[in-house]
Amino acid sequence: MGDKLPTRADVVIVGSGHNGLVSAILLARAGLDVLVLEAADVIGGATRTEQPFPKVPQLLHSTGSYLLGLMPPELIATLDVHIPVLRRDPHYFLPTPGGPGSPYLLMGSDRAATRAQLAAFFSPADVAADDAMQAELAQLRDDLAPAWLAEPLPVEEIAERYLRPSLRQVFVDLVRGSVVDYLARFDFRSELLISMYAVTDGLSGLTAGPDDPGTGNNFLVHNMCRLPGADGTWMIAAGGMGTVSRTFAEAARAAGARIHTGTPVSAVTLAGGAASGVVLANGREIAAEVVLGACDPYRLLDLLPDGAAPAELTARMTAARRPGSTLKLNLALTGLPRFTCLPPDAPSPFGSTIHLLPGSASLLAGDGGQSPLTALRGMWADVQAGRLPDEPTIEWYLHTTVDPSLQDPAGHHSSALFVQSVPYSLGGTTWDAALPSYVDRLLAICERYAPGTADLVADAVPLAPPGIEEHFGITGGHIHHVDNTVSFTDRMPYATGVDGVYAGSAGCHPAGSVIGAAGHNAARRILADLGR
Repeated sequence: MGDKLPTRADVVIVGSGHNGLVSAILLARAGLDVLVLEAADVIGGATRTEQPFPKVPQLLHSTGSYLLGLMPPELIATLDVHIPVLRRDPHYFLPTPGGPGSPYLLMGSDRAATRAQLAAFFSPADVAADDAMQAELAQLRDDLAPAWLAEPLPVEEIAERYLRPSLRQVFVDLVRGSVVDYLARFDFRSELLISMYAVTDGLSGLTAGPDDPGTGNNFLVHNMCRLPGADGTWMIAAGGMGTVSRTFAEAARAAGARIHTGTPVSAVTLAGGAASGVVLANGREIAAEVVLGACDPYRLLDLLPDGAAPAELTARMTAARRPGSTLKLNLALTGLPRFTCLPPDAPSPFGSTIHLLPGSASLLAGDGGQSPLTALRGMWADVQAGRLPDEPTIEWYLHTTVDPSLQDPAGHHSSALFVQSVPYSLGGTTWDAALPSYVDRLLAICERYAPGTADLVADAVPLAPPGIEEHFGITGGHIHHVDNTVSFTDRMPYATGVDGVYAGSAGCHPAGSVIGAAGHNAARRILADLGR
């Protein structure tokens, strides 16, 4: 953008996702000449606000990440930036597909109201289980927080250094184990509650099933929200998630970093085994003594000359590689859906994460359907076989009621179905062939909870895993870059083992999501190695 491309820089950062921009701020403020090169025509990676709807062109929408939850407040303070966020209250809505008087859960800041609903629709034992789990998660969150802004250690060493003695084994078992095993410790009676927590925190973004090792780590990661005023919940970024990347880009430019979009990098060059710069897709070379891959780790490894990366790293990252398993259905709506289970005087469920879970009808009288956990396991079996599940889990977002700045002049609402899980490749068909009817299938699921929803759809823009890969430039369309079943030192290291070549993206410690800690930690490692 703007100024002419230079022929050299101290540091070239490949990719302008939020982590790359965090690194750019810190490295430029340390006095380095920083050049950020972005292949796409817009900054932000998957942290974008776009206008994706051809039929409703002025409607704004967060197309990749939807919420800001896990960014450490200490990082925001270090960067000295302000990100305007909006509290979601309620933050979770768990409907069932029944009429008035049917069970539902609206979890918000009024803890007493939430507990009363849990007791009324589920059981007093579920209240006790939820209280015990939330108390333990708050302790884990407090203890683990400093580890996110430091170099990773093996799991047992993290436990020893950061966790209070009473939680060390709990932590190790959680990180290594399954989300279902962790939730089982609290003796929830309702499978639907177990399923809700397993899906939204344990399975979100994973290519894994509820019983798989490492899903506990994803659960812990998703419960690390410490933003001021959030009370452990995730927040809406005012103006959409592009506000986050725009805020960081402004700070990076103010510190002297240069950011160029529409500038794909085709190779990282080495001289004497150390970084010497990059080659652009148009053949142009830019010299640099440090190259930081803020792209996904697989993209970075592909940019290196064959055999340049240490064999151990290549083997480990190949073993950890998984394709994406999420589908995003972005929707433009002419009005708000109406959920039949909600009484007229209920708080607005919009703004919350709306959980449409297979097996939710099992709470309704006379329903003989699958139990929620059986349905979850069946969904994962379908994905492993290359089949589209009849009823996947859906997190439904609609943020325009909380942030009206996203709406167009006609008052359309932007919404999204975040669908988990689907296969990357389909057996016996293609995504192009299967997607239109699957979109209809997903809207039919919404209709069970909120009849008339399909009639509100003014435009629908689906992104299956290959579409996510193409749109955001993420290898395999995996929104975490590296599956969050992979933790700490098993993720991509900041220092690759190739002199002057570093990684700093969601594929590194601590995890995939809009966190920014990887960008911070990679920058600190670079400055330490340069003796700054």
